[in-house]
Amino acid sequence: MRFRTALKALLLAALLTCNSQAQESFIKTFNPGSYQQILRENADQAFILAVWSVDCFFCIKDMSVLSQIRQNHPDVKIVMLSTDEPGATPEVKNILARHALSDLENWIFGSDDAQKLRYEIDPGWYGELPRTYFFTAGHARTAKSGALKAEELEAQITRIKP
Repeated sequence: MRFRTALKALLLAALLTCNSQAQESFIKTFNPGSYQQILRENADQAFILAVWSVDCFFCIKDMSVLSQIRQNHPDVKIVMLSTDEPGATPEVKNILARHALSDLENWIFGSDDAQKLRYEIDPGWYGELPRTYFFTAGHARTAKSGALKAEELEAQITRIKP
């Protein structure tokens, strides 16, 4: 009898662990209309949209800074958006996991028309990466292209937080 109880507990723990890991590695597909969805889902909330790619050296470098900021400011929402094609999903998941960012809201470009998706986010953005958007609760935004320093990120967080 004890064996069955122990076995059930072990199986339940394994199931919960697998379910938790599956949730952590979930990546949504970013298609036309997804940017507006992100804005709607974050209505009246300050947040950061970090746009990156697996092929971008400075993007990967930014991951460490974002991870540190996340630890220092757990109340600030960070949304990650990979501009890679869906076939890069395993590599995207791996990079996010290495930087303890896989449980954030994560997106990956799903359309073949990356230019159209970039334009939907920001008509003045031509694809340079990394690209970070800082949104106030009223969705006034500030865009920053290039690698971020922790001090810059801290200053922007102070600016957007209510």
